[in-house]
Amino acid sequence: MLRPYNFPEGNIQISFSGGRTSAYMLHQILEANGGLLDRAKVVFSNTGREMPQTLDFVQEVSDRWSVPIVWVELDRSGESGKRVRVVSHNSAARNGEPFEDMIRAKKYLPNQQARFCTTDLKVWPARDYLRSIGWEHWVSALGIRADEPQRVNRKPQKERWQRWYPLADAGISRHDVSAFWSGQSFDLRIPNVKGNAALGNCDGCFLKSEAHLAMLARDYPDRHKWWQDMEALATTLTSSKNGARFRKEFTREELASFVDRQGDWIFDTEDALCQAGGGECL
Repeated sequence: MLRPYNFPEGNIQISFSGGRTSAYMLHQILEANGGLLDRAKVVFSNTGREMPQTLDFVQEVSDRWSVPIVWVELDRSGESGKRVRVVSHNSAARNGEPFEDMIRAKKYLPNQQARFCTTDLKVWPARDYLRSIGWEHWVSALGIRADEPQRVNRKPQKERWQRWYPLADAGISRHDVSAFWSGQSFDLRIPNVKGNAALGNCDGCFLKSEAHLAMLARDYPDRHKWWQDMEALATTLTSSKNGARFRKEFTREELASFVDRQGDWIFDTEDALCQAGGGECL
C-alpha cells in the first residue's frame, strides 16, 4: 500500500487543504518516505474564510507530525507575478480579506459557472510561492480519493506542474479516511454531516449543499453575514444580476430569511433542502 505514496522524481508540492482527506494523504506520504525530502514542500493556501478549527488543525498537524507547512495567501499588493504573502497561524487572514480583495479586483462574484476563486486564492498563491523559491517545474500531490473519480484529471498539464493522485492510486475511499481519524489522538474539530466536514475549508462555499449553507446561517450567523455582505458589495461593482450572486437559485439574504422563518424542522426533513455533498476544496 505504500508504493502509491512514494515520492516521484523532481520537486514535489503537497497541497494541504486543511481537511481530513488531504491531511490523511500527507500522513501516508510522510510514512512511506520517512518524512519530507528537501525537494518537497507542504503548502496550505488560506482564503480567509476557513473555519477557525481548520486553521487550528493545520497547525496541529504541523506540530504533531513535525512537518513544516508553508501558509500562503493572495496578496494583490505584491509585485507583478508574485501576488503571494507567506503567513502563519498567528498572522493568517480570518475575515475573508484575500477573498474580498479578489472580488474587488474582479468586480463580480465567483459562482458555480465561474469558479475562479479556487485558482486565484489557492492555486496561484501556491504557484507564486514555489516560483519565488526558484522552482520552475514540479509535481503537485492532490488529496482526491478513489471514490470521487470525476475529480481526477490525468491529462498532461500545460502549466509548470503535473498532478499526482496518491489516494486515488491507492484505492482510498471516504470510509478509509474516516477510519484513520477515528484512531488518532487528534482530529479536525468540525463534525461530519453525511460524511462531510460541512463547515470546513471555505465556510460558505457556493459548491456546498443548501442544507450546509443553511446550517451556517443558523449556527454561525456572523460568518454567514460575510457572504451576504459580499453579495451587497458586488451589486456596487457589476451591473449583472448573476455577477452579484454566489448561487443563481438564491441570495444569501434570502437564505437567511428562509432559515429564520422556517425554523429547525427543515434540518430534520431529508428533502427540505438539497442534500448534495460538499467535498473538499483544493
